[in-house]
Amino acid sequence: KSKLVEEWSFASLRGVHRVENAYGQWDWIYETGFMVRFFRRNCNGLLVETGFLRGILPAMKTVTIQDIARVAGVSKSTVSRVLNGTVAVHPDKKKAVLDAKKRLGFQPNVLAQSLASGRSSTIGVLTQMIGSPFYDSISQGLVAELSGTGYSPIFTDGRWEKAEQKEAVGALVGRRVDGLIVIGGTISSSQIAEMVNDLPVLLVARRCENGDLHSLAVDNELGAYQATKHLIEQGHDRIAMIGGLADHEDAIARSVGYRNALNEAGLKVDRELLVEGDFSAESGVRAVDQLLQDSIHFTAIFAANDLTAFGARLALYRVGKRVPEDVAIVGFDDQMESSFTTPPLSTVRQPAREMGERAARAMVGLVEGQPFESVLLAPELIIRESSKN
Repeated sequence: KSKLVEEWSFASLRGVHRVENAYGQWDWIYETGFMVRFFRRNCNGLLVETGFLRGILPAMKTVTIQDIARVAGVSKSTVSRVLNGTVAVHPDKKKAVLDAKKRLGFQPNVLAQSLASGRSSTIGVLTQMIGSPFYDSISQGLVAELSGTGYSPIFTDGRWEKAEQKEAVGALVGRRVDGLIVIGGTISSSQIAEMVNDLPVLLVARRCENGDLHSLAVDNELGAYQATKHLIEQGHDRIAMIGGLADHEDAIARSVGYRNALNEAGLKVDRELLVEGDFSAESGVRAVDQLLQDSIHFTAIFAANDLTAFGARLALYRVGKRVPEDVAIVGFDDQMESSFTTPPLSTVRQPAREMGERAARAMVGLVEGQPFESVLLAPELIIRESSKN
């Protein structure tokens, strides 16, 4: 039985595996170091257990280029040319090599490739809030677009703390990533540029303050202007703004857009209506509680992001104020949950996933020496029931 197991080709060592033998394909599950259970699909497509083996399993052999060459019936150099894609190979031989690679479950030695090419085939990604819906959407787009490019992302979290962001950048550079994507954050672009030397860098969801790094961002000022103008057009002239962190680039830009819309309409910017938040739902609750406690009159709220708007809506609900009949609300981001609040939330859409996809394509191009012009994407106002008059 041991000899029979050794003759089979194990594709990998985790979870459920497909094993080829002379009689067809089997599915097996590796449960412990002392048992393998075998299954075969019946005529109805269901897995049926056909037996098991006990005892210590033999060590699994690493699949090499020589193994692929033997199975494909070609030379080692032909296998290398196919895998590296450096020289054209006859279609029949290429197919034989790729089929053998798939059958044997060949995995390239990334470390060896890195030493030979001087590249790690990795892209460092510094995000700020792993688990945040907005940053998660960007990351999903980035991961999806990098798939199949030969580059893998390495993520780290800056937690909106400058010291942690600086440490994270240093750690990624130390791991010899081929490029660096910084999503959001408060560490300055000049500090980043000093730490990375000639490493390609792309700032995402933020603009570069001095133009020395590439950037891909949304026009936050325009988005806030659109949101505030919409509320004015609905007849509101007492519009509170719950902002973000005072030193945050996005929060500053959205505050400017809010003020521009009021000035254009001939409305006074009332400091009583400006409440600082921190982009969290909790800060939305606190802001509305503060406005009500101070007896500040307002009929509408522009929130710096959707999470803040969710909190503001909850605080209004607790005191019996209706949305939008008593207070209209507009957020920013267009998170997936925004369509399912009660009532559905009007908001400014940031194309988060698209930003991630575009960032991945841009970074691969930068690593491979292609030019890239910084991009400022236009936001889109999404009007739902929370702001309709």
